[in-house]
Amino acid sequence: MYFSNFENMIYEFNIAGKDTAIFLKDITRNVRFRRDVLANITVYDEYDIVGNETPEHIAEKFYGNPQYHWIIMLANECYDYIADFPLAQDILEQYIADKYTNPYGIHHYANAKGFVVNSDAIGAVSVSNSDYEYTVNEAKRRIKIIPQMYVAQIISEFKKLL
Repeated sequence: MYFSNFENMIYEFNIAGKDTAIFLKDITRNVRFRRDVLANITVYDEYDIVGNETPEHIAEKFYGNPQYHWIIMLANECYDYIADFPLAQDILEQYIADKYTNPYGIHHYANAKGFVVNSDAIGAVSVSNSDYEYTVNEAKRRIKIIPQMYVAQIISEFKKLL
């Protein structure tokens, strides 16, 4: 639904010496919620993503339509479907294994409040690469949910922008 309202554009290219033109959706449009609306805490509810829920699952749960996943994405300023949402346990473990030679090696040191400190700071505790990635992944679970009563207005305003 999100891209279905975007205008078409003509894209010309050459395949095997033959010039061809096709119509494509103009995905270069940049549509976002206004920051002042997102900053107003009374406009949205908070939700903690459960398990392996995707934006489609969440949109179905709150709006009754998985095609409204783009509202979830824009409300949370998430533009990368993979990197901006929590990974499933098995995918996270594979990501850590691929990223680090030693997943249990020291990533950084932190104090009791969780701030990054030097290793010789009083109370400094080592944080492993694995623990760091789990913490980053879990921090992505809390998202904003625009109440359903605003969805029709959001869709109407969205269509006016295009």
